Amino acid sequence: MARPVIQDCEGLTLTAEERAVFKDLDPFGFILYARNCKSPDQLKKLTDEMKEIVGREDVPIFIDQEGGRVCRLNPQYWRRPPNGETIKNLYKKDHEKGLIAAKINARLIAEELRVLGITVNCYPLLDLQLPNANLVIGDRSFGEEVAAVSLLGEAACEGLFSGGILPVIKHIPGHGRANIDSHEALPIVDMPLEGLQKTDFAPFKSLNHMPLAMTAHIVYSSIDPERPATLSETVIRHVIREYIGFKGVLISDDISMKALSGKSTDNAKAALRAGCDLVLHCNASLKERREVLETLYEFNLVTESWVEDMFKQRRKVPVINRAELAEWLNEALAS
Repeated sequence: MARPVIQDCEGLTLTAEERAVFKDLDPFGFILYARNCKSPDQLKKLTDEMKEIVGREDVPIFIDQEGGRVCRLNPQYWRRPPNGETIKNLYKKDHEKGLIAAKINARLIAEELRVLGITVNCYPLLDLQLPNANLVIGDRSFGEEVAAVSLLGEAACEGLFSGGILPVIKHIPGHGRANIDSHEALPIVDMPLEGLQKTDFAPFKSLNHMPLAMTAHIVYSSIDPERPATLSETVIRHVIREYIGFKGVLISDDISMKALSGKSTDNAKAALRAGCDLVLHCNASLKERREVLETLYEFNLVTESWVEDMFKQRRKVPVINRAELAEWLNEALAS
């Protein structure tokens, strides 16, 4: 049975050493980075190899294909989708056209991902774009207005669903207010709980029925001044599960990020004990990847039925005219 960890690989194919580790220790799923995505044929072979090495045709394969500055697919072969701010700007001019654009853009992303063997996209962001915040979110966001972010986020999720891809809403319960990049250090948000409920938390509450969400490595001092959300049972239980009402699969953000101090093995166990269902572990040495998998031996093992439940919201995919949809989207955004 799979261990509750999503891991990456070093290059365009699995190395012999990676194959041995993954076959022996069976991670729940894999995530792809730009270094893994050179061309369509190469990438399809890699995802097939991932399925083969763990012996699961339905092994979840994740990617961050947001658009703008966060695109993993090589633009030499694949469309570079617009960022959240571009879609927000269209929505401000024409609400209906903006929502259609968000859905069509995500539908086109899903079409590209599905044929490559990718099943889950870590998108959309429901983080607000707020003044004086660090630009790690910035133009990736659908804006500063709760209603717009909620509606555009839901349209993006619908577009992914309709193309057979599961969305991951992020970064729950809200990263937009952080004044530090959590890749580099631990952000601390001091806003009172009531203010957070009206702003940062609100888009996630609106989309609490989505199947997957990714945590924020942020300390919310009014809720738990000691631990970031990913490692905080208080935040996960009382905010994410109870107040926001999210019932789906909760994934940690990458436990190798500098926002989390200490060893990845300790952080992996702490995240699961706090209430995360899965741990994301990326950009580490093979030795560290093995250690994280080994330390979770018999720790909250994932069963096949659990994976099946996660994929229940995937849908049959109707045929689309990609060229026609892409042309409409380009014209709408240009206007």
